[in-house]
Amino acid sequence: MNDLFDKLTGDQDVFKKLASKIPGFNGYIERQNRRAADKILRETVADKYEDLWKRVSALQTDLISQGGLEFVDDMEKASIQLRTFVDKIRTATYGYSGFFDAVKINEEEIAKLYAFDNAFFDHAETINNAIDNVETSLSDEAGLPAAIRNLVTVSRESVDTYNHRYEVLTSTDES
Repeated sequence: MNDLFDKLTGDQDVFKKLASKIPGFNGYIERQNRRAADKILRETVADKYEDLWKRVSALQTDLISQGGLEFVDDMEKASIQLRTFVDKIRTATYGYSGFFDAVKINEEEIAKLYAFDNAFFDHAETINNAIDNVETSLSDEAGLPAAIRNLVTVSRESVDTYNHRYEVLTSTDES
């Protein structure tokens, strides 16, 4: 995430570089850059999880066409969790300093949140692997229920992780 922030900072035009020398104005520019970086991060995470949600939806269609109606409700649980996560990410306010109006966080806390946000990418890979497992198990009715349960669990963890991030963010205000 620091690479993204550095890129945004490095691409500032001459006026912004000059204005950043004005006392007090540098903090404003830095906050704006962090907001821009946060927006790009959120859009990227949401897009990645949207693709995963589409894969789960396609699997539901496959299950229906193959006569696996008994599994569709369980797949819907995973789908709902992923859709909820995507919606939370897409509708959250951009920028760390304004994420929740009353919350003010410092650079060290921002770094923790960036590391936390990076975990969303790792978790997306876990979900992707769980979806692959369901796809592989479509022809194995004995293994399919366990694969779906795993997918539901890892999909739910996305929402739980997002909620935990919120708790981390709001707990910084109390410190």
